[in-house]
Amino acid sequence: MPEGHTIHRLAIRHRELFAGHPVTAGSPQGRFATGAALIDGRLLLDTEAYGKHLLHHYEGEQTLHVHLGLYGKFADGALPAPAPVGQVRMTLTGSGHWLELRGPTACEVLDPGAVDLLRSRLGADPLRDDADPAAALSRVRSSTKPLFALLMDQSIVAGCGLIYANETLFRAGLSPQTPGTAIDPDRWTAIWDDLRSLMKEGVLHGRIDTVHTQHTPEAMRRAPRVDRHGGEVYVYRRPGQPCLVCGTPIARDELAGRNLYWCPSCQPPVTRSRPRST
Repeated sequence: MPEGHTIHRLAIRHRELFAGHPVTAGSPQGRFATGAALIDGRLLLDTEAYGKHLLHHYEGEQTLHVHLGLYGKFADGALPAPAPVGQVRMTLTGSGHWLELRGPTACEVLDPGAVDLLRSRLGADPLRDDADPAAALSRVRSSTKPLFALLMDQSIVAGCGLIYANETLFRAGLSPQTPGTAIDPDRWTAIWDDLRSLMKEGVLHGRIDTVHTQHTPEAMRRAPRVDRHGGEVYVYRRPGQPCLVCGTPIARDELAGRNLYWCPSCQPPVTRSRPRST
């Protein structure tokens, strides 16, 4: 599933292509025909990302809401638009460009009340300037659940997915099983600031890179990571491989059906671990 940086990149891209112009909307597949009719011909005022949710705001207080889920995917280009092939949920054209959406978990048009309800269900998004990390900390400190699970909870931290959760905890020197109650304000500030910085880099470059300069392939004279997710990482999908910092084999386990990756040496199972210096 795309993590929050991808959705923010899409919001920026769609704003550049269509904002300030009326769009023609359609649903070749037919499943979004009613929604397409509601925004067809309307002016796109702005786009917005909130966690893993993409919002297009149209005149007349109509908002297109898209959640890509596991299989959703956008494509776009300059007109003329290609003929739809396969199951295309939604198409948009306007301002010399086309866009198509396939396989999303959600594709719907919401009124202002429904948009407010959606936002109320989401936690603080590290990529948004209006995010409140203190509210997220309050939820974290009140829970005995593992910190990994709390970071993945979209009602606490919106947009943080599997890769960012695993990597941020490594960089903080914290075991993924660390209970939320063990996190003090200073430690949370360090985690939040690091996560925000990593996700901003993801928006800028379109990939998740989490290793410090001294641990890049060039600095360590090692082969670049080869993985369909791309990016240089410390622990994610590296079970059994040596830790880039200490050489200990990376461990793997599951928590609520999600994959945990960590270094048993750099992330010992204690509650007083110090954040890793950057």
